[in-house]
Amino acid sequence: MLAKAVSGIPEIDGLAFEPKWDGFRCIVFFDGTDVLLGSRNEKPLDRYFPEVVEMVRSSLSRPCVLDGEIVIAVDGNLDFDLLSQRIHPAASRVKTLSETTPASFVAFDLLALDEEDYRAKSFSERRDALSKLFVDVEPPMYVTPVTTDREEAQAWFEQFEGAGLDGIVAKPLSQVYSENKRTMLKIKHERTADCVVAGFRWHKTGDVIGSLLLGLFDDDGVLHHVGITSSFTMARRAELVTELAEYRMETLEGHPWEAWASSEAAQQRKPGAVSRWNAKKDLSWMPLRADLVVEVAYSQMQGNRFRHATTFKRFRSDRDPSSCTYAQLEVPTPMLVSEIFS
Repeated sequence: MLAKAVSGIPEIDGLAFEPKWDGFRCIVFFDGTDVLLGSRNEKPLDRYFPEVVEMVRSSLSRPCVLDGEIVIAVDGNLDFDLLSQRIHPAASRVKTLSETTPASFVAFDLLALDEEDYRAKSFSERRDALSKLFVDVEPPMYVTPVTTDREEAQAWFEQFEGAGLDGIVAKPLSQVYSENKRTMLKIKHERTADCVVAGFRWHKTGDVIGSLLLGLFDDDGVLHHVGITSSFTMARRAELVTELAEYRMETLEGHPWEAWASSEAAQQRKPGAVSRWNAKKDLSWMPLRADLVVEVAYSQMQGNRFRHATTFKRFRSDRDPSSCTYAQLEVPTPMLVSEIFS
Protein backbone atom coordinates (compact mmCIF):
# COMPACT_ATOMS: atom_id res chain seq x y z
CA MET A 1 0.00 0.00 0.00
CA LEU A 2 1.39 3.38 -1.02
CA ALA A 3 0.95 7.01 -0.05
CA LYS A 4 0.34 10.23 -1.95
CA ALA A 5 1.86 13.53 -0.90
CA VAL A 6 -0.32 16.28 0.55
CA SER A 7 0.52 19.70 1.93
CA GLY A 8 -0.09 20.01 5.65
CA ILE A 9 -1.74 17.60 8.06
CA PRO A 10 -5.30 16.97 6.79
CA GLU A 11 -8.26 18.18 8.80
CA ILE A 12 -10.26 15.05 8.09
CA ASP A 13 -12.13 12.92 10.61
CA GLY A 14 -11.30 9.26 11.03
CA LEU A 15 -7.54 9.44 10.44
CA ALA A 16 -4.68 7.82 12.34
CA PHE A 17 -1.28 9.50 12.22
CA GLU A 18 2.14 7.82 12.39
CA PRO A 19 5.75 9.01 12.10
CA LYS A 20 7.17 8.59 8.59
CA TRP A 21 10.31 6.50 9.01
CA ASP A 22 13.29 7.10 6.73
CA GLY A 23 14.49 3.60 5.90
CA PHE A 24 13.87 0.62 3.62
CA ARG A 25 10.22 -0.38 3.25
CA CYS A 26 10.04 -4.09 4.05
CA ILE A 27 7.42 -6.84 4.07
CA VAL A 28 8.29 -9.56 6.60
CA PHE A 29 7.03 -13.10 6.00
CA PHE A 30 7.34 -15.41 9.03
CA ASP A 31 5.91 -18.95 9.03
CA GLY A 32 7.03 -19.76 12.56
CA THR A 33 10.45 -20.96 11.42
CA ASP A 34 11.59 -19.35 8.19
CA VAL A 35 11.83 -15.62 7.55
CA LEU A 36 11.69 -13.79 4.23
CA LEU A 37 12.29 -10.07 3.87
CA GLY A 38 10.92 -8.42 0.74
CA SER A 39 11.35 -4.87 -0.54
CA ARG A 40 8.49 -2.72 -1.79
CA ASN A 41 9.38 -3.96 -5.29
CA GLU A 42 9.45 -7.59 -4.12
CA LYS A 43 13.23 -7.88 -4.21
CA PRO A 44 14.73 -10.06 -1.44
CA LEU A 45 16.46 -8.23 1.40
CA ASP A 46 17.38 -11.27 3.52
CA ARG A 47 21.07 -11.42 2.62
CA TYR A 48 21.58 -7.74 3.35
CA PHE A 49 20.01 -7.78 6.82
CA PRO A 50 20.80 -11.12 8.49
CA GLU A 51 20.33 -9.60 11.95
CA VAL A 52 16.74 -8.63 11.09
CA VAL A 53 16.04 -12.19 9.98
CA GLU A 54 17.30 -13.46 13.32
CA MET A 55 15.43 -10.88 15.41
CA VAL A 56 12.15 -11.76 13.69
CA ARG A 57 12.70 -15.47 14.27
CA SER A 58 13.59 -15.00 17.94
CA SER A 59 11.04 -12.28 18.78
CA LEU A 60 7.75 -13.38 17.23
CA SER A 61 5.70 -16.27 18.58
CA ARG A 62 3.12 -16.61 15.79
CA PRO A 63 3.30 -16.85 11.99
CA CYS A 64 2.53 -13.49 10.40
CA VAL A 65 3.12 -11.06 7.55
CA LEU A 66 4.18 -7.57 8.60
CA ASP A 67 4.57 -4.27 6.76
CA GLY A 68 7.20 -1.95 8.15
CA GLU A 69 10.55 -0.25 7.77
CA ILE A 70 14.14 -1.34 8.28
CA VAL A 71 16.13 1.50 9.84
CA ILE A 72 19.58 2.08 11.28
CA ALA A 73 20.16 4.56 14.09
CA VAL A 74 23.58 5.81 15.17
CA ASP A 75 23.95 7.97 18.26
CA GLY A 76 20.16 8.05 18.48
CA ASN A 77 19.63 9.41 14.95
CA LEU A 78 18.53 7.62 11.77
CA ASP A 79 21.30 7.23 9.21
CA PHE A 80 20.15 6.35 5.68
CA ASP A 81 23.72 6.31 4.33
CA LEU A 82 24.62 3.39 6.59
CA LEU A 83 21.45 1.64 5.50
CA SER A 84 22.42 2.07 1.83
CA GLN A 85 25.85 0.57 2.48
CA ARG A 86 24.17 -2.78 3.17
CA ILE A 87 23.37 -3.22 -0.52
CA HIS A 88 26.77 -4.76 -1.09
CA PRO A 89 27.75 -7.86 -3.11
CA ALA A 90 30.25 -9.16 -0.54
CA ALA A 91 28.67 -11.29 2.19
CA SER A 92 31.67 -10.63 4.46
CA ARG A 93 31.09 -6.89 4.21
CA VAL A 94 27.39 -7.27 4.98
CA LYS A 95 28.19 -9.47 7.99
CA THR A 96 30.64 -6.91 9.36
CA LEU A 97 28.15 -4.06 8.98
CA SER A 98 25.37 -6.11 10.57
CA GLU A 99 27.56 -6.43 13.66
CA THR A 100 28.97 -2.88 13.82
CA THR A 101 25.82 -0.98 12.79
CA PRO A 102 22.88 -3.36 13.34
CA ALA A 103 19.47 -2.51 11.91
CA SER A 104 16.09 -2.31 13.62
CA PHE A 105 12.63 -3.10 12.32
CA VAL A 106 9.64 -0.81 12.90
CA ALA A 107 6.29 -2.48 12.16
CA PHE A 108 3.31 -0.35 11.15
CA ASP A 109 0.82 -2.82 9.66
CA LEU A 110 -0.31 -6.45 9.88
CA LEU A 111 -1.24 -8.28 6.68
CA ALA A 112 -1.73 -11.80 8.02
CA LEU A 113 -1.72 -13.62 11.34
CA ASP A 114 -1.56 -17.40 11.69
CA GLU A 115 -3.74 -18.65 8.82
CA GLU A 116 -5.91 -15.53 8.58
CA ASP A 117 -5.59 -12.84 5.86
CA TYR A 118 -5.98 -9.41 7.49
CA ARG A 119 -5.87 -7.28 4.34
CA ALA A 120 -9.66 -6.98 4.12
CA LYS A 121 -9.90 -5.78 7.72
CA SER A 122 -9.94 -2.09 8.62
CA PHE A 123 -6.72 -0.40 9.65
CA SER A 124 -8.03 0.03 13.21
CA GLU A 125 -8.53 -3.76 13.44
CA ARG A 126 -5.13 -4.48 11.92
CA ARG A 127 -3.43 -2.02 14.23
CA ASP A 128 -5.10 -3.48 17.33
CA ALA A 129 -3.98 -7.00 16.36
CA LEU A 130 -0.46 -5.76 15.61
CA SER A 131 -0.18 -4.15 19.05
CA LYS A 132 -1.28 -7.38 20.73
CA LEU A 133 1.19 -9.43 18.67
CA PHE A 134 4.03 -7.15 19.80
CA VAL A 135 3.02 -6.87 23.46
CA ASP A 136 6.06 -8.88 24.62
CA VAL A 137 8.39 -7.98 21.74
CA GLU A 138 11.44 -5.96 22.74
CA PRO A 139 13.88 -3.70 20.85
CA PRO A 140 15.32 -3.70 18.26
CA MET A 141 11.84 -4.62 16.97
CA TYR A 142 9.18 -1.97 17.45
CA VAL A 143 5.62 -1.01 16.67
CA THR A 144 5.44 2.56 15.41
CA PRO A 145 3.58 5.08 17.59
CA VAL A 146 0.11 6.12 16.43
CA THR A 147 -2.30 8.89 17.37
CA THR A 148 -5.70 10.13 16.23
CA ASP A 149 -5.03 13.57 17.73
CA ARG A 150 -4.21 16.05 14.96
CA GLU A 151 -2.43 18.43 17.34
CA GLU A 152 -0.19 15.65 18.60
CA ALA A 153 0.54 14.66 15.00
CA GLN A 154 1.54 18.26 14.26
CA ALA A 155 3.89 18.20 17.26
CA TRP A 156 5.42 14.94 16.00
CA PHE A 157 5.88 16.50 12.56
CA GLU A 158 7.88 19.34 14.09
CA GLN A 159 9.83 17.37 16.68
CA PHE A 160 10.65 13.99 15.16
CA GLU A 161 12.66 15.44 12.29
CA GLY A 162 15.38 16.03 14.86
CA ALA A 163 15.81 12.25 15.07
CA GLY A 164 16.05 11.85 11.30
CA LEU A 165 12.40 11.11 10.44
CA ASP A 166 10.97 12.79 7.36
CA GLY A 167 7.34 13.57 8.12
CA ILE A 168 3.97 12.09 9.07
CA VAL A 169 1.75 9.44 7.45
CA ALA A 170 -2.05 9.65 7.73
CA LYS A 171 -4.20 6.51 7.37
CA PRO A 172 -8.01 6.24 7.34
CA LEU A 173 -9.02 4.05 10.29
CA SER A 174 -11.66 2.29 8.17
CA GLN A 175 -9.35 1.63 5.21
CA VAL A 176 -8.60 -1.93 4.09
CA TYR A 177 -5.07 -2.80 2.94
CA SER A 178 -5.02 -1.94 -0.78
CA GLU A 179 -1.88 -3.05 -2.61
CA ASN A 180 -0.33 -0.64 -5.12
CA LYS A 181 -2.91 2.05 -4.36
CA ARG A 182 -2.06 5.43 -2.83
CA THR A 183 -4.67 5.33 -0.12
CA MET A 184 -2.40 6.68 2.61
CA LEU A 185 -1.34 10.32 2.85
CA LYS A 186 2.20 11.52 3.50
CA ILE A 187 3.12 14.95 4.80
CA LYS A 188 6.76 15.91 4.36
CA HIS A 189 8.71 19.03 5.17
CA GLU A 190 8.88 21.58 2.36
CA ARG A 191 11.79 24.01 2.23
CA THR A 192 13.84 25.92 -0.32
CA ALA A 193 17.57 26.60 -0.66
CA ASP A 194 19.78 28.57 -3.04
CA CYS A 195 22.59 26.42 -4.43
CA VAL A 196 25.53 26.79 -6.77
CA VAL A 197 25.19 24.90 -10.05
CA ALA A 198 28.67 23.41 -10.49
CA GLY A 199 28.00 20.82 -13.18
CA PHE A 200 25.44 18.77 -15.05
CA ARG A 201 24.78 15.29 -16.38
CA TRP A 202 23.45 14.51 -19.82
CA HIS A 203 20.02 12.93 -20.09
CA LYS A 204 19.98 9.23 -21.00
CA THR A 205 18.97 10.29 -24.54
CA GLY A 206 22.38 11.97 -24.76
CA ASP A 207 21.36 15.29 -26.32
CA VAL A 208 19.60 17.24 -23.56
CA ILE A 209 20.34 18.08 -19.92
CA GLY A 210 19.51 15.32 -17.45
CA SER A 211 20.24 16.92 -14.08
CA LEU A 212 22.07 19.84 -12.49
CA LEU A 213 24.69 19.16 -9.81
CA LEU A 214 24.24 21.35 -6.76
CA GLY A 215 26.78 22.70 -4.29
CA LEU A 216 26.86 24.57 -0.98
CA PHE A 217 29.84 26.27 0.69
CA ASP A 218 30.91 25.37 4.22
CA ASP A 219 32.47 27.80 6.71
CA ASP A 220 35.92 27.21 5.22
CA GLY A 221 34.79 28.12 1.70
CA VAL A 222 34.80 24.52 0.43
CA LEU A 223 32.05 23.78 -2.11
CA HIS A 224 30.37 20.47 -1.28
CA HIS A 225 28.29 18.44 -3.73
CA VAL A 226 24.90 18.28 -1.97
CA GLY A 227 22.61 16.70 -4.56
CA ILE A 228 20.88 17.19 -7.87
CA THR A 229 17.79 18.72 -9.40
CA SER A 230 16.23 17.06 -12.42
CA SER A 231 12.57 18.08 -12.46
CA PHE A 232 12.45 19.38 -16.04
CA THR A 233 10.24 18.74 -19.04
CA MET A 234 11.96 17.51 -22.19
CA ALA A 235 11.46 20.93 -23.80
CA ARG A 236 13.10 22.64 -20.82
CA ARG A 237 16.00 20.15 -20.90
CA ALA A 238 16.68 21.16 -24.49
CA GLU A 239 16.61 24.86 -23.60
CA LEU A 240 19.11 24.31 -20.80
CA VAL A 241 21.72 23.05 -23.27
CA THR A 242 21.91 26.56 -24.74
CA GLU A 243 21.53 28.38 -21.42
CA LEU A 244 24.39 26.47 -19.79
CA ALA A 245 26.76 26.74 -22.77
CA GLU A 246 28.45 29.93 -21.56
CA TYR A 247 29.25 28.31 -18.19
CA ARG A 248 30.79 25.10 -19.52
CA MET A 249 34.44 24.27 -18.81
CA GLU A 250 36.57 22.11 -21.10
CA THR A 251 38.58 20.69 -18.18
CA LEU A 252 38.38 20.51 -14.40
CA GLU A 253 41.35 22.83 -13.99
CA GLY A 254 40.36 25.58 -11.58
CA HIS A 255 37.02 23.96 -10.77
CA PRO A 256 36.06 23.67 -7.05
CA TRP A 257 35.75 19.91 -7.50
CA GLU A 258 39.06 19.51 -9.34
CA ALA A 259 40.53 17.43 -6.49
CA TRP A 260 37.94 14.74 -7.06
CA ALA A 261 39.68 13.78 -10.29
CA SER A 262 42.61 12.46 -8.24
CA SER A 263 42.79 9.20 -6.31
CA GLU A 264 43.35 11.04 -3.02
CA ALA A 265 40.05 12.94 -3.27
CA ALA A 266 38.68 14.74 -0.22
CA GLN A 267 36.24 13.23 2.27
CA GLN A 268 33.23 14.38 0.30
CA ARG A 269 30.51 12.75 -1.75
CA LYS A 270 31.69 12.74 -5.37
CA PRO A 271 29.23 13.67 -8.10
CA GLY A 272 30.66 10.97 -10.36
CA ALA A 273 30.75 8.10 -7.89
CA VAL A 274 29.32 4.73 -8.92
CA SER A 275 25.63 4.35 -8.16
CA ARG A 276 25.03 1.92 -5.28
CA TRP A 277 21.68 0.94 -6.79
CA ASN A 278 22.70 0.55 -10.44
CA ALA A 279 26.38 -0.06 -11.17
CA LYS A 280 25.76 0.37 -14.92
CA LYS A 281 24.20 3.82 -14.52
CA ASP A 282 26.28 6.56 -16.12
CA LEU A 283 27.11 9.16 -13.46
CA SER A 284 29.77 11.01 -15.44
CA TRP A 285 29.32 14.77 -15.35
CA MET A 286 30.33 17.98 -17.12
CA PRO A 287 31.85 20.84 -15.10
CA LEU A 288 30.37 24.34 -15.08
CA ARG A 289 31.88 27.56 -13.79
CA ALA A 290 30.51 28.01 -10.28
CA ASP A 291 28.80 31.28 -11.21
CA LEU A 292 25.20 30.14 -11.55
CA VAL A 293 22.71 30.02 -8.65
CA VAL A 294 19.47 28.06 -8.57
CA GLU A 295 16.65 27.92 -6.03
CA VAL A 296 15.39 24.40 -5.29
CA ALA A 297 12.78 22.87 -3.01
CA TYR A 298 13.85 20.04 -0.71
CA SER A 299 12.39 18.04 2.15
CA GLN A 300 15.32 17.20 4.43
CA MET A 301 19.07 16.88 4.76
CA GLN A 302 21.02 13.66 5.27
CA GLY A 303 24.30 14.72 6.81
CA ASN A 304 25.67 17.49 4.61
CA ARG A 305 23.58 16.75 1.51
CA PHE A 306 19.97 16.61 0.38
CA ARG A 307 18.31 13.32 1.26
CA HIS A 308 16.26 13.22 -1.97
CA ALA A 309 16.49 14.82 -5.40
CA THR A 310 15.34 18.42 -5.20
CA THR A 311 12.69 20.25 -7.23
CA PHE A 312 13.79 23.09 -9.48
CA LYS A 313 12.14 26.43 -8.68
CA ARG A 314 14.06 29.14 -10.58
CA PHE A 315 17.47 30.54 -11.42
CA ARG A 316 18.66 33.33 -9.12
CA SER A 317 20.70 35.86 -11.09
CA ASP A 318 20.41 38.19 -8.09
CA ARG A 319 22.36 35.88 -5.78
CA ASP A 320 26.13 35.80 -5.36
CA PRO A 321 27.31 32.15 -5.50
CA SER A 322 29.52 32.74 -2.44
CA SER A 323 26.36 33.39 -0.40
CA CYS A 324 25.08 29.84 -1.04
CA THR A 325 26.17 28.35 2.27
CA TYR A 326 24.87 25.78 4.73
CA ALA A 327 23.99 28.67 7.07
CA GLN A 328 20.78 29.31 5.11
CA LEU A 329 19.37 25.86 5.93
CA GLU A 330 16.89 25.28 8.71
CA VAL A 331 18.32 22.95 11.34
CA PRO A 332 15.78 20.86 13.33
CA THR A 333 16.15 20.56 17.10
CA PRO A 334 18.00 17.30 17.80
CA MET A 335 16.23 14.44 19.54
CA LEU A 336 16.79 10.71 19.97
CA VAL A 337 14.89 7.94 18.21
CA SER A 338 14.36 6.32 21.62
CA GLU A 339 12.35 9.38 22.69
CA ILE A 340 9.83 8.66 19.93
CA PHE A 341 8.99 5.26 21.43
CA SER A 342 8.84 6.64 24.97
